[in-house]
Amino acid sequence: MKIVSKRSRWAYIGLILMLFALVCFSLAPLVGSVLQARNAKSGQSVLSVSNQLDSQVLGYQMVLEREPENQTALQGLLEARLKQGDIKAAIEPLERLALLNPQQSEYTFLLAQAKERVEDFEGASAAYRAILAAYPGQMMALKGLVDLLSAQNRFSDAVGEVQAALSKAISLQSDEAETPSNVDLTALQLLLGEIYVKQKKYPEALAVYQEASKFDPKDFRPVLAQAFVLKEQGKTTESQPLFEQAVTLAPVQYKDQVKEIAAQNSETIVSPPEDKTPTSTEQ
Repeated sequence: MKIVSKRSRWAYIGLILMLFALVCFSLAPLVGSVLQARNAKSGQSVLSVSNQLDSQVLGYQMVLEREPENQTALQGLLEARLKQGDIKAAIEPLERLALLNPQQSEYTFLLAQAKERVEDFEGASAAYRAILAAYPGQMMALKGLVDLLSAQNRFSDAVGEVQAALSKAISLQSDEAETPSNVDLTALQLLLGEIYVKQKKYPEALAVYQEASKFDPKDFRPVLAQAFVLKEQGKTTESQPLFEQAVTLAPVQYKDQVKEIAAQNSETIVSPPEDKTPTSTEQ
């Protein structure tokens, strides 16, 4: 009997699903914006598009010399720079737009991503922290900061950031004099567990996910996370009931995806039995 493992592939897909449910933001990554913008003129010659973009950049720059805070020109310059694939040059209009629109954290988030892409890690960290200062516990920024710290192997710092956000959110929820916190505590716990998973600290991750399940027994996310941790440890038998439970708990918009993941993780591919039917020459 031949069994083919699909652990790596489906663990990755499952984590993507879990993070989608975790973060729940619709903002496309900066790299996606760049690729989309660069492909928008695919029917034209590269030279023609390049010349057009150069002209657009020059025009927007001339407007901004007269009106430095003209947001239409800033947005146009940003779009043109993205179409050129020049992320470094896109940072300046992004910085201006972020300053002019402090209430719209999307600009600051894109700024953080842009700085991360050009390896300005301190600048990226500062941008993420600026969002968190204005909107404590904002998952999009916290996830970005945690990923940035983890990429630099600063796992202790990443854990500290999430634990601090958790402590503050719990404090706000328990203090009746304060406005109730809108932060998703389960999402924070999932993010903390993810850091442990990246370090292969599976017992710590499992403990966090189990605590999250106790906090909200009807939430499918920590159940699915526990199943993956057990599967990654080779505890397939123990993981199966949790995959099934995650399918049961998953809301309609996620149920089919969770069901597919659960099915794939319980699937084994068995080689067909050898055909021993005698041939005509053997009869």
